[in-house]
Order: sequence, then C-alpha cells, then structure tokens
Amino acid sequence: MAETALLNLAPAPAATRVGTAARERFLVLDSWRGICALLVALFHFPTTSMISQSAFVGGSYLFVDFFFVLSGFVIASAYGGRLAGQDDLARFALVRIGRIYPLHLLMLAAFAGFEALRLVLPALHGTGPAPFTGGFDLKSLVANLFLLQGMGVEDHLSWNAPSWSISAEFFTYLLFAAVVFTVGQRAWIWFVAAAVTAPLFLLAVSTRHMDVSFDFGFIRCLYGFSLGALLAWFQHDSIAEARQALSGGAGRLAWTLAELAMIAGIALFVSIAGANDLGVAAPVVFALALYLFAHEGGSVSALLRSRPMLLLGSLSYSIYMVHIFVQARMINAGGLIERKFGLGIVGDLMLRGDHATGFGAGSPWIGFTALIAMLIAVIVASWFTWRFVEMPALAWFRRLSKRI
Repeated sequence: MAETALLNLAPAPAATRVGTAARERFLVLDSWRGICALLVALFHFPTTSMISQSAFVGGSYLFVDFFFVLSGFVIASAYGGRLAGQDDLARFALVRIGRIYPLHLLMLAAFAGFEALRLVLPALHGTGPAPFTGGFDLKSLVANLFLLQGMGVEDHLSWNAPSWSISAEFFTYLLFAAVVFTVGQRAWIWFVAAAVTAPLFLLAVSTRHMDVSFDFGFIRCLYGFSLGALLAWFQHDSIAEARQALSGGAGRLAWTLAELAMIAGIALFVSIAGANDLGVAAPVVFALALYLFAHEGGSVSALLRSRPMLLLGSLSYSIYMVHIFVQARMINAGGLIERKFGLGIVGDLMLRGDHATGFGAGSPWIGFTALIAMLIAVIVASWFTWRFVEMPALAWFRRLSKRI
C-alpha cells in the first residue's frame, strides 16, 4: 500500500492520467449496448428468414467485442484513480460481483431446472443429448458457478453459453484493479502491451478467427477492454470538453454525417469480417465508434438518447443473459407443436451454411414471424430480470460495499 500511495503522489500529465475527475454518463453508449445485445440475440436464433441468413447477422457475434471495449472505457473512467488501497479493491470487486453474478446465478438455476424437468418429462427430451450431459453436464456447472467457463478450463460452451464473456470480463476486471493498484500511473503501459499482443496471439492460435469463447475468451476480452481503457485514459477529458462545446448544436450536420458513415462502416465490416481473420480488428473498429458516439454530437445520437433507446440500454445485460434460454424454450415449444400438427414451424434447416434446428423450415415467413416474437419475448423477460433481479441485487451489493 505504501508503494502504491507514493506512486500516486505525483500527478500524471492530463493526456495520460489514470482516472478522471468527471464521471460522466455516456447515455448514447448505453443505448448502443442495448442494440448490440439484440444483435447478438439475432445471431444466436436459427431461422430461415433473410435476416437470420444475412452475412451481417452471421458476423454479429463480433458485437460482443463492443461490450468489452465499452467496459474498459467505463471502468477506467470510473475507477482508474480510485484503487489506491486494499479497501478500494475490495469495494471494486464486490460491486463488480453484484453487477454480474446474481443474474448469472438465476439463469444457471433456470437452465438446471429445465434439465431436471427433462428428466421427468420424456416429451422434452427431443433428439438432443440426455439431460445433464453435453453442454449441461455437472462438471461444467461447477465451472460456471465459479465463473471459470471463459477462462480456458472447459473444452466446450456450456449451460448459458453467452456467459463465457462475463467470466472473461470478471477476471479482466480483477486484472485491471491489480495492475492499477500495483503500478499506479504507469498502468496504461501494461494495457498498451495487452492491446498489441492479444490480437497477435489470437491470430496465431485461433482456428475460428475472432470467434473464440471458452478457450481464449479471456484474451479476446483483455484486447477490447484494454483499448477501451486506453481511450478513457487518453481521451476522456477531451471528449468531455467537446461534448460541452457541442451542447449548443454546433456542427450537428457534420456530426450526423460522421455517425451515419460510422454505422454504414460497421455494418460493412461485420458483414465481411465475421468469417475471416479480419474480424480481429473488431475491437479497433468499435473503439473508433465509441470515440465518435461518446461526443453525442449528431442526430443519430439524439435518437439514441430517446427514452425507448435508453431503456433498451438499461436492459442490455439482461437481454444478453436471458436470450438463449428464451430462444431454447421457444424451439422446445415449437418442436412440440410441430410433432403434433406438422405445420413446418420448427425443423432442420441450413443457417448460413451450417446445419441447425430452428424456425421456418416450412416458410421463411414463419421464420421471420418467430424472429420478431423472439425479440419481443426477450425484451419482456429482460425487463423483469432487470427490474426484480439486476437492480435490487446491485443496490444491495453497493450498500454492502459502503460498509468496508
């Protein structure tokens, strides 16, 4: 502690200061988080609709990297200068656990409960593996309980599959806190090194391009998180000053054109890069997008500050965590209806070149209808988990952290 305190005595230059005085809320970036969560949900939902079959949706797994970049930006902005003592570290870890773990535990319980239901209801067995096998085995359940499912200890995706990313993110949080606590103002050097070496590592070892998860998910997360943290440390103050200057509407047209160009660029990049090594540039692309939209200067940003979009941003973590469970139960229900009536609702299909079981085997319009129904169901379910699980749990953990 004494060494860390000494490191923090001398202020760093403004451009490289770890942490910032102002803890602004970037509302537009919150809305983007909600949009990205829905795009990941679209990626995971198998249908024959043109939307599901598109190259853009096929590459939308890359939007997970937006979460990582944004997390680095937010965490470094909020905590880069507030981790000087052991009590600070304990409070930081406790709040981070409170942010991600309660909903993670609820969804694990939901999946485990459904596996138990499959044991007693043969009609739910379907054609898949037996209950509590495959990606739902008990060994993997233990790994998930300890948030290890994205840290290379598993050889497959398991249980609530997207939760590999919160596993990787949690340990990235801890690494961030440890580095800032240990080296103070020189922390940025470590994250420059991570931002440079992580993509080289992924290119060298991954056979699935950027689509790594249970195996090298931590490296993927560290890459994006580092870029976001560096953006906060080097540009947060300049962004804040520019936002104040833009509050009067100066240059609105130019910023709007820049925002539209960025959206078009992201759509093109995701469509092209999702199936090749170009995807390793996704965190860089999203860091540029984050920098642009953090200024909130254009009409697109104004739209993203609307109440529906801000609500979507608030629901983003719940959307991300509940969507696979909702989708799987929809497919279960559709399969039961299909076996009884044979309407072509659910069946075997080709999803962007791969075999899958999903909606619209009889008609792409069935697939499109199911896709819209899925989005509505996910948003509704997410509101309940956000309102009755996420927010109360986070408030409780924050109160607990203040006692330290």
